[in-house]
Amino acid sequence: MSDDGGAGRVDPAAPAPEGIRDRIDSGYGALSPREQRAADFILDHLDDLAVYTATEIAEHSGVSKATVSRLFRRLGFTDAQEVRDQARASRSRGVPVGPAGASSDLVRHAAAEHRNLQRMLDGLADGRLEQAASLIAGARRVVVAGFRNSYPVASHLRQQLVQARDDVRLAPQPGQSVGEELAGLSERDVVVLVGFRRRPAGFAGLLGALVEQGVPVVLIGDVTARATGVLRLECPVDSESPFDSYAAAMSLAALLASAVLAEHPRAGRTRIGEITSLYAALDELE
Repeated sequence: MSDDGGAGRVDPAAPAPEGIRDRIDSGYGALSPREQRAADFILDHLDDLAVYTATEIAEHSGVSKATVSRLFRRLGFTDAQEVRDQARASRSRGVPVGPAGASSDLVRHAAAEHRNLQRMLDGLADGRLEQAASLIAGARRVVVAGFRNSYPVASHLRQQLVQARDDVRLAPQPGQSVGEELAGLSERDVVVLVGFRRRPAGFAGLLGALVEQGVPVVLIGDVTARATGVLRLECPVDSESPFDSYAAAMSLAALLASAVLAEHPRAGRTRIGEITSLYAALDELE
């Protein structure tokens, strides 16, 4: 006799969401109590799912291995290996996986942040930070572009750069497309393109168009952001939590803006002084 209690079957012909969390949520009511127990364990340990075997899931959730195998089939997976493969692939694309609402261990979190920062700094040891700063400082105009989760990093970087030099734009503006911001750019300009994983579909086309147009590009992104003909600054976003961390990315923004300021320190200090005076005249800051 099976241990699934004779519960209703999730329709395998129905289109299943991509993530295992979504698959469980959409079919949870049709699972048997034992299958629900295994599903609850999976939902609470999504961040570790890439390393769990079906036997381990069964042991931890107090059900049989047959129940776990049956659960995977009802969710549309062939076996536990396919589940692990999807968990690894989802995390590498930046999909938030892990127990919802769970707080990360602070020591592990700090260690992960330190690793990201060190890897980012190691990647700059060959002089590419100074090369990027020289390009940005010497350009006629600078456009900083970022989409989705990269937009806040791009916005912060633009805010830092605009204090070191003039004519620094952010693209796209809210609710606008990016084409008009890039029209008219040439080899005398620079585009700083921020592109962390889960980029929009048109990202590669935009990057290719800039390179073909002869516009120098500084590409800031994680290991998945790769292209030829650009100056690439890699910045890891790996995290112990379900969400990517952009602490190292923000640190890189500060380093890059400081390096740009150091290219022409006297002109930069003059501009900062003018901006500070305007802050006071306009009563913009506390």
